[in-house]
Amino acid sequence: MKKLTIAVLFGGCSNEYEVSLISAASVIEHLEADKYELVLVGITREGEWLRYSGPAADIRDDQWHRHSSCIPSFLSPSRSVRGLVELVNTEYHIKPIDVVFPVMHGMHGEDGTVQGLIELSGIPYVGCDMLSSAICMDKEIAHTLVEASGVNTPRSVTLYREDHGQASLHTLQALKYPVYVKPAKSGSSVGITKAHDRSQLMRGIELAYEHDHKVVIEEEVEGFEVGCAVLGHRNPMIGVIDEIELTGDFFDFTEKYSLRSSKIHLPARVDAYTADRIKETAGLIYKTLGCKGFARVDMFVTPDGGLVFNEVNTIPGFTANSRYPKMLQASGYTYPEILDQLIQLALVEES
Repeated sequence: MKKLTIAVLFGGCSNEYEVSLISAASVIEHLEADKYELVLVGITREGEWLRYSGPAADIRDDQWHRHSSCIPSFLSPSRSVRGLVELVNTEYHIKPIDVVFPVMHGMHGEDGTVQGLIELSGIPYVGCDMLSSAICMDKEIAHTLVEASGVNTPRSVTLYREDHGQASLHTLQALKYPVYVKPAKSGSSVGITKAHDRSQLMRGIELAYEHDHKVVIEEEVEGFEVGCAVLGHRNPMIGVIDEIELTGDFFDFTEKYSLRSSKIHLPARVDAYTADRIKETAGLIYKTLGCKGFARVDMFVTPDGGLVFNEVNTIPGFTANSRYPKMLQASGYTYPEILDQLIQLALVEES
């Protein structure tokens, strides 16, 4: 049986570049060699596309782009090509691709930009489409659509850098402290701060503007956060729910990748009825935002048992120890089986 040729994309012009490298190295190490021919395509911080043929360890250590195997390449938007265009010495070669697996986080990787390019190419790819990726990346738009579907969302105000005057700041007076200040389109809690008063709020807004021209300020939701690993298209399966136990202010970038003072409970410490409601709500959110393939849906559980939407990660962290694979592993999948399923879902969607 002919091996499928899988192009794994990693890196990118994003403040989550390093996270992408760690996730991609793990994916590459667990894609089974007897099933797949891997074509590794890295994108540097500056946006240069390079085909890479070295070890996964050099990706994890961010040494990949210095490797002698690197050659300039790019994914062709032409459907007549359906593959990677490579510059070998002075000649262009075409490498046909069966499925693209983008393992990229944040802007220019998880926000619909890469997905749009792949859609132009006509090659099947893993994960949410361009529109869904863009919607889920924008916290304000995602919350607006989810709230319209009947799911509660945090009370919030949106500011734009170009309208950052007294009139727009006046709307913040309606919010109760503490609040979270977030770039509208950023992941891994990059650029997010917690504010307990106006001076902290103003500093948080300025920091958030370093990452995006649009900032969302949300009231704190009392309760704890749970996550759902969703796998599939219109009728997806949802894995065992996990729960974040915090000791600090919030689950920031450091805590996400070190768990120095936080804990992940798998399964979440909720009763069966609440777990069913969480899964049902996650499925509704997934469909409302047009997700397909996979995503992690995060919510808060309030003291009275209410559910409040937080966010959807369309390309969540993907090391073998990341939350998304762990939830599916608790549901009976091995890590390689999860990868196989994602590739098969990409092919099913294409047909």
